[in-house]
Parts: sequence; structure tokens; C-alpha cells
Amino acid sequence: MDAEFQSLRPAPLPPLTIYLAAPRGFCAGVDRAIQIVELALAKYGAPVYVRHEIVHNRYVVENLRAKGAVFVEALSEIPDTDAPVIFSAHGVPKAVPEAAKKRQMFYLDATCPLVSKVHVEAQRQFLAGYEIVLIGHADHPEVIGTMGQLPEGAVALIETVEDAERFQPKNAEKLACITQTTLSVDDTRDIVATLKTRFPALLTPAKDDICYATTNRQDAVKSIAPNCERMIVVGSPNSSNSQRLVEVAERAGCPQAVLLQGAGEIDWAMFEGISSLGITAGASAPEILVDEIIDAFRGRFDATVKTVTTAEENIAFKLPRELREEPAL
Repeated sequence: MDAEFQSLRPAPLPPLTIYLAAPRGFCAGVDRAIQIVELALAKYGAPVYVRHEIVHNRYVVENLRAKGAVFVEALSEIPDTDAPVIFSAHGVPKAVPEAAKKRQMFYLDATCPLVSKVHVEAQRQFLAGYEIVLIGHADHPEVIGTMGQLPEGAVALIETVEDAERFQPKNAEKLACITQTTLSVDDTRDIVATLKTRFPALLTPAKDDICYATTNRQDAVKSIAPNCERMIVVGSPNSSNSQRLVEVAERAGCPQAVLLQGAGEIDWAMFEGISSLGITAGASAPEILVDEIIDAFRGRFDATVKTVTTAEENIAFKLPRELREEPAL
């Protein structure tokens, strides 16, 4: 009887240590951008128009769409209306707010302040007579927005070390470098080093343009990757910083890393026989998606979660004046 009872008992779940990278997930710029949409909906009612995805995350966008946000790729898609128009966290070319003013649109700018800092830097160096080199990814909205701060042809885009080796400036003595905020720290360092070797007079930012959150999330992944047989990065395919985390994980010693938008995308065959797993999330991925993935693994493994913290973050950015709470009199 005992033997029969024993045979009916489920087999024990295989042990799994989950290394949870910290910091991960929302950065201050993403948090601010989402707040801007939510507060605009609360204050002005639906619809609220948003030019481009407010941040690159499907879950966030669908959640805001359900609340009344309408996402468009161009102002021409927006009817004449008093409804607010919000510019995404990635920033926009100068021509966009100018066009909004011409149409007398009421707009709110959710551009991350750290992206705006790069815009200001580009304009300052351009006005000082420098040729601008932008390290970034072609067609990314942030790069389009940054290049759109200056006249066409004023910014040279460099994506790789090979680009840096081929680049021919107009004047090597008056050359300034800026970068997209969500790049690989290591790749960018190599590109800047190549440019600096070729053009010693190259002016680089006093403070890195790559933002604190990008750097912190990459450092956190580097700290756990050598201990992980697999790594999951929670994020969307169009999220630059999430894609970089996949690359960083594999370079830092994890045999295989994968980008997932949620638990429904898990390919369990990839995780057969493992005893260690790393999990992180890109700067636009909400924590609920991380929790759902951990729960999915708990259903198949005897999982122990260990949070590995490499930095503390307590940064918050001011909201637009129109959405700040008025102090009580």
C-alpha cells in the first residue's frame, strides 16, 4: 500500500536558483513619461493623443490605450482638437513642436530630461562651430529626435567601430561627440576610443550621455551573468536598452540570453536541465511582467530567488508644470 501511495506522489521539482538583477525595470524617465499620460487622462479626460509609443513596451502601451490614450506616428493623424498631445520619452525633432504650435495644439513634452540634455549639448556645440558626431542606432526615435535638433547634414551618425574608422570630418580640430542614451557602455567606449585615437581634439561630453539607468542595468547584468546558465531580459523587441542587456549578458559569461515580452513567450525547451537563471528587465518594462515570469518558473522548478543589488536608484524627474499639483493655500 505504501509503495502504491509513493508512486502516486508527484516527482519533486528540480531546484533552480533565480538571480534577480537590481536595479532593473522602470527608470525615472520612463516613470515620468507614463505618469504624464496617466495624469493628462485624469485631468483632461480621453482621448489624449501620444506621438509614438510613450515608451517601448507593449504592456505599457496597451494599458494606456485601454484608459483612453490614442497612439499615432505623426501629428497629421490627429484631428483638429483641444485634446492634449504628448511627445514620447524618446524625444522629437524640433519640427514637431513647431508644427504643433502652427496647428495651435496643446502639447505636453514627455521627453526624458537626460535625452533633452543631449539635445541642449548638441545645439551648444553646433553654435560653437563644432561638427557633431552622434553615436547611436539609425532609425531609433531618440536618434531621429536628436538629429532633428540641428539643420539637416549637421550631424554625422556613427553606429560601429568600423564607422568610426571610416569617418572623415570636415575639420578634425572642431569635432564634438554626443551619444544615444541607451547604448552598450562597452561598445560606446570602443567607438569613442577609436574616434579619439584618430582625432585627438575630439570633444566628448563632460558627463557620459549614456544615462545612469542604462549603465546601472548593464552593470547589474554583468554581476550575475557568470553564475547563470540562462538569462531572461524582460522587454520589447523595439527597446534599445533591453536589446543591449541581452548582448551584455552573453558577453559577460551567460551561455544564452533571451528577450521576452512576458511569460507567454517562454520556450521551456530552452530551460530544460538548468539549475541557475538570471532575470532582469529593460528600463521600460514593468515589474508585473518580471513577477509573472518568476511565477511561471515556480510552477516547474523548486525556485529560490536571490536579488543581487549593484546600485541604489532614487532619481525622480519633475513633471510638466501643467500637471503638477498646486500647493494648498
